[in-house]
Amino acid sequence: MAPQPSPSGGTPPRDPSLALPQAGAAGWTDVDVRAVDTVRVLAADAVQRTGNGHPGTAMSLAPLAYLLFQQVMRHDPADDQWLGRDRFVLSCGHTSLTLYIQLYLAGYGLELEDLKALRTWGSATPGHPEYRHTRGVEITTGPLGQGMGAAVGMAMAGRRERGLLDPDAAPGTSPFDHHVYVLASDGDMMEGVASEAASLAGHQRLGNLVAFYDSNHISIEDDTDISFSEDVPARFAAYGWHVQTVDWTRTGDYVEDVDALLAAVEEARAERSRPSLIMLRTIIGWPAPTKRNTGKAHGSALGDEEVAGTKRLLGFDPEASFTVEDEVLAHTRAVRERGLAARERWTTGYEAWRAANPGRAALLDRLTRQRLPEGWTEALPVFAADAKGMATRKASGEVLTALAPVLPELWGGSADLAGSNNTTMEGEPSFVPSDRQTEEFAGGPYGRTLHFGIREHAMGAVLNGIALQSLTRPYGGTFLTFSDYMRPAVRLAALMKLPATYVWTHDSIGLGEDGPTHQPVEHLAALRAIPGLDVVRPADANETTVCWRTVLEHTDRPAGLVLTRQNLPVLDRGDGALAPAEGAARGAYVLAREPGDTPGVILVATGSEVHIALEARTLLAGEGLAVRVVSMPCREWFAEQSAAYQDEVLPPDVRARVSVEAAVGQGWREVVGDAGRIVGLEHYGASADYQRLYEEFGITAAAVAQAARDSVRDAAGTVPPGGRRTSSG
Repeated sequence: MAPQPSPSGGTPPRDPSLALPQAGAAGWTDVDVRAVDTVRVLAADAVQRTGNGHPGTAMSLAPLAYLLFQQVMRHDPADDQWLGRDRFVLSCGHTSLTLYIQLYLAGYGLELEDLKALRTWGSATPGHPEYRHTRGVEITTGPLGQGMGAAVGMAMAGRRERGLLDPDAAPGTSPFDHHVYVLASDGDMMEGVASEAASLAGHQRLGNLVAFYDSNHISIEDDTDISFSEDVPARFAAYGWHVQTVDWTRTGDYVEDVDALLAAVEEARAERSRPSLIMLRTIIGWPAPTKRNTGKAHGSALGDEEVAGTKRLLGFDPEASFTVEDEVLAHTRAVRERGLAARERWTTGYEAWRAANPGRAALLDRLTRQRLPEGWTEALPVFAADAKGMATRKASGEVLTALAPVLPELWGGSADLAGSNNTTMEGEPSFVPSDRQTEEFAGGPYGRTLHFGIREHAMGAVLNGIALQSLTRPYGGTFLTFSDYMRPAVRLAALMKLPATYVWTHDSIGLGEDGPTHQPVEHLAALRAIPGLDVVRPADANETTVCWRTVLEHTDRPAGLVLTRQNLPVLDRGDGALAPAEGAARGAYVLAREPGDTPGVILVATGSEVHIALEARTLLAGEGLAVRVVSMPCREWFAEQSAAYQDEVLPPDVRARVSVEAAVGQGWREVVGDAGRIVGLEHYGASADYQRLYEEFGITAAAVAQAARDSVRDAAGTVPPGGRRTSSG
């Protein structure tokens, strides 16, 4: 029961002016109401103690969060990796307390001391939820809209996994059926990435996705009317979503109608042919006496007086902090028994599935362990030497097609650039509702080829959601210049250490006639600046094979394969003059070794510029200069090698060095040193055929040879700190 006033003047009663939640159908008792009010005061106390944070949404969404974790979601606090669990995504990650307090109450391992340590060094409760950092957190969120996009990916992955493992089960009967619940804010709805993802989810008819839109009309700049006036439910209905509205302000008073909310949830769960949006109209900061419904409740501590006033309204001692009564905690942690019972029921069906499907069970076991099948590399193509060559984007497409039969977990597509990115595995069906397949792309709901549409922002976020499911390996393609649209999601993938793969083609001025809007210049440097992202630029078709293999062998980081539009020579490595492409797996290797024991100059190149470095070597050989050519497809992989190997490839005492890459030279000084030269491009491109562009901008064998001569000269003398000016067209 809710506490009663004591004769000695103890805890006051809950203020009768506050309407109690309407939760009779939901079966709530006084203890449930007290638990929800406890959530509110914990949120206020935690932010007040730290001095900063976001209390308001956690206070007003306490009934929704409690309903989800205590009654709606299938989850087991004892096993946060249970395969059959529902997923919860807090897209509005700033209200991290909305999640942390439920994890505490449900018994996921957080305790009161963790809530007291909110947003402090070393705590399990950082300012925004972090995947792998706090038990029970499914995804790192914070950048608004990204969680919404990732939730769409989780829902898509759930359908794909069902298709791999249990395609014939009736809806709702498979052990692999589960729901993805996402909580989004006004800010999420304003971000474009959420719109792109919602459009894709509606097109895909993701009936396993339920989104809650907390419409409280408040952002940091206070009333959202200043910038946001659209009809969000109408927008989602137009996307093809099943839409409901629950308005707790509809009577003119504020009444938390939990029964109406639960009924909406049950209707959404029953809707299997469309994703569902439930717009919940709330008042942020409820029931703070003066700061409810204000921007100040959104993103700052309420203040001692306001926190005390809130506690008085809710029947808590205003002088006490972090109050959790034993009865409340015992009641909420009973969800552990309910979770265990749900898992036991699920396990019965799961074991029956395993017995009936031993082959698929073996596949599941392998995918769960994130192991590649025995002998899978035997399917990888080897390309014959060819001076006319092959674009690395084409080689990548052939690798994908070759891997399709042996890696069922590998799937992906592009942002409407399949023919340009070469991301379609030949003969594989599309992932799309059956009535939405086309003459060009046949498929069905369990297909494999993804069509993101022209939605690069959403593609990045969706790939994160798929990778977070852990069973499958997603990839997505676009032009390298449009990686800018994906950058926030790529950064989050690196932060979460997700094995998402990006196929970024048209990697330089080498794409030619489309001109400077499509020709990336600064992108390689910008992407290499993301910690934890592997940027991989293979030099020919066989390096592309090795690089794809190496990417797939990593399960702890994202990677971007940076590929050419134009043909590159498939290098002839058969006579031993050039080293095998296997060296690409180490990030850099000596492709062409100098005569003798020590090089006079080292040419370091990536991707399409490696063959230019080889041509420069030929020019310099006639001058008696001992030239080493190093192919460096991935600087991140090279940095992981032993110091001895790095010194073997780039001997420290050889100061004459030249880097060659058709991009800005930023970052290459640390490779070439003070006496080195950087042959690159410090300006935008132009519209012309790629051969003309390379010639006009000075990325040629002759220019590299001259840079080598200059570097040899500087290495023998004195150079300015930081080296000479970059050589560029």
